[in-house]
Order: sequence, then structure tokens, then C-alpha cells
Amino acid sequence: MIRFASLASGSKGNCLVAECGATRVLLDCGLSARETERRLARLGLVPSDISAILVTHEHSDHLGSAFEFAARHAIEVRLTHGTLRSAQESGKREASVRVEPIVSRDPIAIGDLQVQPYTVPHDAREPVQFTFSDGALRLGVLTDIGAPTAHVVQMLSGCDALVLECNHALDLLWNGGYPRWLKERIAGPLGHLDNGASAQLLGAVDRSRLRHVIAAHLSEQNNRPELAQRALANVLGCEERDVPVATQEEGFGWREIR
Repeated sequence: MIRFASLASGSKGNCLVAECGATRVLLDCGLSARETERRLARLGLVPSDISAILVTHEHSDHLGSAFEFAARHAIEVRLTHGTLRSAQESGKREASVRVEPIVSRDPIAIGDLQVQPYTVPHDAREPVQFTFSDGALRLGVLTDIGAPTAHVVQMLSGCDALVLECNHALDLLWNGGYPRWLKERIAGPLGHLDNGASAQLLGAVDRSRLRHVIAAHLSEQNNRPELAQRALANVLGCEERDVPVATQEEGFGWREIR
């Protein structure tokens, strides 16, 4: 059995917990250390419950307080060599933290969890996303990607649960108040998925085992939950209300796959 929950999801900070047996990992730590502790408590966890922190890439809403939180609670941090170099160059690396660099295509064993990183197109040094497995069940997470690729489709096919980026609605983005350069970055091939592209990706993966799909990383300025829900529900053939949305303030509560 795998349990997973989100502490927060959005441009102000991202953090997700994946649990199998006695193993719990944080995927990203984009909140402050104190806020991470507070939101873990909301899920019934304390920092000592965390086995490791995985970081997808160096952007502040994902890397955030990962090293500070890890230093405070003696937790190891795992991230790609490129993400580590970027963190070191920006002064975010804390020397006291145990760091385990990962290779973007090599599987990782963390306690009871089997973790598989996979490469994604995003405007970071060496970004990855992850799937989690107990050997039978699989959770796939995808929160920062500019465009779907065949490799991403392959990695997310056959999952039992997906946390899938629905960052923006194209019309809201282009008609909104962001400067043009930022709009082009967000909508570009190394930016973020719009609702339609997320639906296209969901339609391309093998959904034969899929039981949970959660829309994540929604822009508070350039998207609305009901638009993301509608896009994914159309692919799944379900009611819009049956597609949960991870929010910035609440994330989402525990989900189980058995």
C-alpha cells in the first residue's frame, strides 16, 4: 500500500509526501522549514518521520528550505548533479547536510519505496520528476514540464495514481497581466503545462490501472480549479467534481492506493 498527500502545490511552494510502510519521503520542500513542520503536523507527521527529501529542480518553489529543513532534522537530500550545482552556486547548500546525488535514469531504493527519477523538459539545470512504487503499485508525479514527451508518457503509463500539472489556461495566461516575456516562458516548451496539454498527456498514457488523478501546480492568477477539473474529467469520462485539485494553502489530504 502507498499513501500520499500534498502539503502545498503552486508557485508559492510545493511539497508532497509519499509513504510506504515505515518509509516516508518529501518530494520537494518549497515552503519555509517552519511551515513545512506545521503542515506535516496537519497530516499527523513529525519531521523525524521523514526518511529523505527528493528535489526535482532548483527553482525556489521546489528547492525552498530543503537544506535548512534537512539540517534541522538530520535528513538526507537527494537531487541531480545539476540541481546540486545550482544550489551550491546560489548559496543554498548547507555543508552539514548529507547529500546523495542521483542520476536521472537510475532507480533509487529508499526503505520500502522504489523511486524512479525521469527527465523532463523544463528551464532548470537538470530537472527530474519521479514515480514511486512498493513493487506492485505505482504513483506518478509530474509538476513542472514544458511539453509532453514520449519518455514522460512511457514513465507515467500504468500508474495507479497520478499527480499531474495543470498550471494555466492559455486564454487566461495570454489575456492576463503578466509581462510578455513571462507569458512566453510559462507557455514555452520549457515552461509549464496548460490544461489542454495536461489532458493530452493524460489521454496518451496507459490508464488501465489508474484510480486517482489529482490536478496540481495550478496558477492562482492564470487558472481556475474548475477549468483544470473539466479538462481532465473529459479524458477520464467522469464528473468534474471527481477530479481533486491540489491547492496552495491546503495541498490535499492522504490518498491510498492498494
